[in-house]
Amino acid sequence: MRGRTVAAVAAGLAVVLLGYGALDVADRVPGPLTRAPLPVAAPRPSPAPTVTQPRAVDAAGPLAAASTAPVPTPAGLRAALAARLADPRLGSLGATVRDAATGEHLLDLDATTPRIPASTVKLLAAAAVDATFPAGARLTTRAVAGGAPDRVVLVAGGDTLLAPGRGDPSAVAGRAGLGDLARQVAAALRAGGTARVTVALDASYAAGATTAPTWAPDYRPSGITGAVAAIGLSTQRAVPGRPGPADPGAASLQAFAAALRGAGLTVAVDPAPARAGAGAAALGAVISAPVADQLALALRDSDNALTESLARQASARSGGGTGFPQVAAFVRATLGRLGVDTTGVSTVDASGLSREDRVPARVVGDVLGLAATGSGRLPSLRGTVADLAVGGLSGTLAGRYDDPATRAGAGVVHGKTGTLTGVSGLAGTVSTADGRVLTFALLANDVPSATGTPGAQEALDEVVTTLAGCGCR
Repeated sequence: MRGRTVAAVAAGLAVVLLGYGALDVADRVPGPLTRAPLPVAAPRPSPAPTVTQPRAVDAAGPLAAASTAPVPTPAGLRAALAARLADPRLGSLGATVRDAATGEHLLDLDATTPRIPASTVKLLAAAAVDATFPAGARLTTRAVAGGAPDRVVLVAGGDTLLAPGRGDPSAVAGRAGLGDLARQVAAALRAGGTARVTVALDASYAAGATTAPTWAPDYRPSGITGAVAAIGLSTQRAVPGRPGPADPGAASLQAFAAALRGAGLTVAVDPAPARAGAGAAALGAVISAPVADQLALALRDSDNALTESLARQASARSGGGTGFPQVAAFVRATLGRLGVDTTGVSTVDASGLSREDRVPARVVGDVLGLAATGSGRLPSLRGTVADLAVGGLSGTLAGRYDDPATRAGAGVVHGKTGTLTGVSGLAGTVSTADGRVLTFALLANDVPSATGTPGAQEALDEVVTTLAGCGCR
């Protein structure tokens, strides 16, 4: 989890109501906006429940090797889930449930019909990112000498989780620090007798638009998503009610300049776009946490901008475009190369914020199958799936699985949530009462406005809790 809460707003009733509305549409608090017809976006992490904390069941072990626990039978599973799957709060439901070890289909309900996936589509993006970046890959933020002796160029390298000061070697967000980079640069400049510099930013790596044209225009200003970029600060990640900067690159450059001043230099900022010269002298570099860890954080917290940035970088590294439709096409093409049948998939972004996205539940299940039964084709995806939000414990599932009807799923459900108005999804893994790990993908569209997002989420959680509590034989 991010371990951050939305800042209190004290500038008048209108601002308070705006903050409340942002939390409501992100499913952080109940309210009438959850059922309103305006589009809303994926939920952010909720506070942990006030019940005794469950322990998470690790999904990595069962996904990495075949389980010896008994497999539910299709008939037993259908009988156990019949009433849950018919819950009217789910609207139009597509579902697939499979044995993780063998890939056997245990239940398919309208699983080939394309539906709005919301943020469950991040699983597709994650597979493409995992397939593109080599194991252990990290992102480097550099500073190089500019064309003049007193000029420094900060070079974006894809890390949007930079600490403004010192980096934290134990953290994912904030592993690399601009303060550390500034001290390296200051030492190099002082060695050459330079104490006064002008800094500029080279943001040419994986450059693209900061928001997609198919997103609602208020998504970024309300904090539903941050601006998509290839550099940014860990302290400025967007959360509902507290938006990030419109230009993360400019904010990062200002933070770097401040860090250089703190290191004893006199600094001016040139806001004009810069390009690092070929063979420019290196002045310093800081390195991010592994891309796999950043990706896991993006999915656990349903961080839209971070997901889009990593997918964009993967597309660029593969020779593809960096526009939102081009990145979506890259994700689809990569899935095809991995053996996933993408029939019915039509996507225009990587995060699922667009209501134009369509994905069948079957495809989400197939992607989970790459992690569970990939036979080495995509081993890094196993770790990504194992690090999904855990029911009652972390990420976007922290505030769920905390009532009597769903508590049995706490700690044993690992899932990726998805929420837009009229849309609710959940996909991931669950361990049955017998210890057998199953994968599942549930996509509910046309959710009734009378029960709204809260009702759909409760119904989805009850489906998965039923899986957790039964042998289904």
